[in-house]
Amino acid sequence: MSDKHYDALPKAHTTYANIVKSLLPIGNGGKVSRDQLPQSTYYVDDLHIDQENLDDYRKICGFADDGKVPATYFSVLSQTLQMNMMVKEPFPFAMLGLVHVDNSVTQYRPIGERETVAMSVTFDNLRDHAQGQQFDFVTIVKSEEEVIWEGTSTYLSRSKKPSSKDKKSAPRPVMVKPEVNEAGVHSIFEVPEDIGRRYAFVSGDFNLIHLHPLSARAFGFPKAIAHGMWSKAKCLALMGDLPDAYTIDVSFKLPIFLPAEVELIAEPVAQLKNVDDTCEFGLYSSKNNKPHLAGVVTLKSDSK
Repeated sequence: MSDKHYDALPKAHTTYANIVKSLLPIGNGGKVSRDQLPQSTYYVDDLHIDQENLDDYRKICGFADDGKVPATYFSVLSQTLQMNMMVKEPFPFAMLGLVHVDNSVTQYRPIGERETVAMSVTFDNLRDHAQGQQFDFVTIVKSEEEVIWEGTSTYLSRSKKPSSKDKKSAPRPVMVKPEVNEAGVHSIFEVPEDIGRRYAFVSGDFNLIHLHPLSARAFGFPKAIAHGMWSKAKCLALMGDLPDAYTIDVSFKLPIFLPAEVELIAEPVAQLKNVDDTCEFGLYSSKNNKPHLAGVVTLKSDSK
């Protein structure tokens, strides 16, 4: 295990063979312990935003072309480093078994699309869960020595044999669709069948569950499902102008089976006036009110 520094984000195809291997069950007879995560940190010391990719990301998610980097975009960029870490380090879980359950990003100030920044990604916080084990990928973006953005992506690795202390899991909270706040955002929109394939080419996330009904069925899904990070970004784009410094916490609920019609209900962003004020939002099926995503925006100070 060692830290790695890159001059630029590695291309997904350069590690594709290893990624395919990592999708298979671990075949080393249990030599990689599930009690610890690799201690390595991967860095891109001088990260320049690919303007064409950023433009494509804005278009597919609905963000305005305003010269600023959308708050969710660095989560997308960090996935390339995450994939490399999972295939190059002694990672204890199969990538195929990972479920993205939560995502949190904090922007401390607006970030210009032409800025050169530094990005680092590390593993953190391995813990037991009623259905297996969870861990975090922590991403930090700096301008010189100033932290301007940080994010945490939480993944669940399901296990058939949870530890005895986790067998009695707490009941999941019931997420009830709220009444529409007339001052907030209410939007019903179609999610097309091909959004998974289109978003994969922009984000580099070619997980087969997102690409086609046939490949999704091979992994237990009746249809292809939308990327969670696309649905988070789409909600934020529809919510309009956000403050300069804020945190967006999201829990991913039931998958969006493609195609679909979904409903966004959000409190007004204008209520974010003082530090730690919040604005809640949720994404639901427009057909049966089942929840797909629960989120909250929290106003932060513009200093780390």
